[in-house]
Amino acid sequence: MKKFINYIFIALVCFSCSDEDSMTPVEVPEVVAEFRTNLSELNLFTGNLEELNITPKAFQYNLSTTLFSDYAHKQRIIALPNGAKMEYNGDGLPIFPEGSLIAKTFYYNNDDRDLSLGRQIIETRVLIKINGEWQSGDYRWNEAQTEAILDIEGGSVPVSWIDAEGNTNSTNYNIPSNAECITCHASYERLTPIGPKLRNLNFEINGVNQLQQFINDQKLDGLTSITTVNSVPNWEDISVSLEDRARAYMAVNCAHCHTPGGFCDEQSTLNLAYDTPFENSNILERQNSIYSRISTYQPGVSMPFIGTTLLHTEGVELLQSYLDTL
Repeated sequence: MKKFINYIFIALVCFSCSDEDSMTPVEVPEVVAEFRTNLSELNLFTGNLEELNITPKAFQYNLSTTLFSDYAHKQRIIALPNGAKMEYNGDGLPIFPEGSLIAKTFYYNNDDRDLSLGRQIIETRVLIKINGEWQSGDYRWNEAQTEAILDIEGGSVPVSWIDAEGNTNSTNYNIPSNAECITCHASYERLTPIGPKLRNLNFEINGVNQLQQFINDQKLDGLTSITTVNSVPNWEDISVSLEDRARAYMAVNCAHCHTPGGFCDEQSTLNLAYDTPFENSNILERQNSIYSRISTYQPGVSMPFIGTTLLHTEGVELLQSYLDTL
């Protein structure tokens, strides 16, 4: 009997030790703000890479109006150095600390009506702030969807998907080269992020203002009230005026080039930044040119200049409707 009780005691002790070991928290590795060969080496995701589970060391962000990229879906994340914060710097880009990393992953659901059918991940674009300057790199996903490899040359990937209306679509998706990235991301000949301007982030997601959440989470410093930040509306929100929706669409899809210091600064008189007054934008003067360049897809002529292989039917209809009112 005594021997049996000893066995029970040993078993309980072992169970207790095993249970305690299982409760030991697993240390999450820091994000590696370097352009390593494999995306997995950056520690942006946990678990199986293709599941795109964001590490607790980074956070997701969304834009009120998004850039059109041949109907691809996108996951946007920011990783800041441990304990560092973005600093408020007006309505535009915040000041990112040294070692910040911004990543955007492009993918297509096989069927937008049934997400359980999986997806095809195409690329993950990465910007890293190194020695005070932003540098870019692009990771191309393999067919097995198990890894993405650093590739600065770009290329073409055939994709097909079924949209929410049940229509089958296909295109040869263009992955940009590093040189092409600079075309859109250049501001006064310096590489710079485009999307995460505070005015593009100042909106509610599931009833919570995104900027306020960043403040609450100690990700953004120097902003005492989100009411001091302007907001770019969602171009799909029909409760917003046609002009504001169209200007928001042009701001996100066109203004990175058509703005002072942008790629087309010396080639075009357009200034399509959202906060540019209409009379200073030259939209009216360039109305016919805008109309013709957005209405057909012709590489080297149509707009956007790079980054798409398809017309954005809904966006074109929006801009045409707006231009017809001028």
